[in-house]
Amino acid sequence: MTVNTEVLLDKLYNLRGSDSEILREMDRQKNKAEETKNKTTEEKGKLQSDIAELKKQREELEEQGERFKEVLQGIHKEDYETVLKRLKIDFDPNSILEKLEKNLPKTIENVEKDTKEAEEKLIKVEEEMNEAITTIEELGIRKDTALANQDKLNEYVEMALSGRMNITRDSITSLLSEFGFDEEEQRETAKLLMFPEDALFAYDEKVSVKDKAGKTISEVIQEAKSYEEEELTIPEEPQEKEEQETAKALKEEEIVKERLIELLKEYGIDYLDYTSEEIEELLENFDEKTMKENLEYLKNKKLNHDILINHVSILYDRDLKEKIELLISAGKEMLDIYLNPSVLVKYDLKQLQAAISSLVANGMDPKDVPLMAY
Repeated sequence: MTVNTEVLLDKLYNLRGSDSEILREMDRQKNKAEETKNKTTEEKGKLQSDIAELKKQREELEEQGERFKEVLQGIHKEDYETVLKRLKIDFDPNSILEKLEKNLPKTIENVEKDTKEAEEKLIKVEEEMNEAITTIEELGIRKDTALANQDKLNEYVEMALSGRMNITRDSITSLLSEFGFDEEEQRETAKLLMFPEDALFAYDEKVSVKDKAGKTISEVIQEAKSYEEEELTIPEEPQEKEEQETAKALKEEEIVKERLIELLKEYGIDYLDYTSEEIEELLENFDEKTMKENLEYLKNKKLNHDILINHVSILYDRDLKEKIELLISAGKEMLDIYLNPSVLVKYDLKQLQAAISSLVANGMDPKDVPLMAY
């Protein structure tokens, strides 16, 4: 069983269980949407209360302000001069009236401004809340579809294992496309189901799902792999030792693949967007530190990670930052680089420097020369 086949069957069997990556991702999205819905519902209630209070303040300021003006206008300080003087009370109705007439309009204006801002924020919160509600409803429909597809997938696998597969290749590939399998994966998986004796029987026997009641398929797969590791600790003959080393290498590759997938996922990249060959290339050149630095740099430069598609060597290029900075210093915009990422693959750093120097030496401005012509 080749590494690619093993990885493909791991993916296939994961999709068969309740802990399917697709179902887990849908649950994660739904939980996030539920949190957003609850948060925005609470925010909406508070904003509505704040707006009502601000509108009430607006009315009271205007009403009480007018009444206060009338009272002050009817008071003459000299009528109470003896009392104010003897009691040492600093009371000047004219001064208060002046402040009232000056500050009341501004205060009312500020309240109106706060009200408008709260109302605008309420609109955004309601939009976010409605989007979350729509997402929850859509995920419910999508999960029903995913479960129906999962039932069909399980039916196909059981038919293959029982030797009564009578489903067309197109039916199989069509179903697999619903799970995000690319064309090559669809073709290889369809072959495994239609000719199970090549690998499916051996894999299913190793996993032994029927003998592991109460456990998820992923747990069963992991237990099977752990059991293989335990077996490898027993002294073996030379041939068995070679098999042991092969199994160990396969295990190490699986660990690297998991680390690669987690790293890509951390930056919002779905490894299923890449071909098996591209994944193999990334595994063969796996350098977690360099890849993380490059992904962070692309993120900071606002370069969409889809430039990696068909150019995955960019991800493990130790000179990526220097190449991009060199192109920028030569007058190239980020959009130029995004549209022509092949220039980052075509040259190493020294070759790129030489290409730019050559353009300058020939009287051309690198900024005006299209990157595709480099």
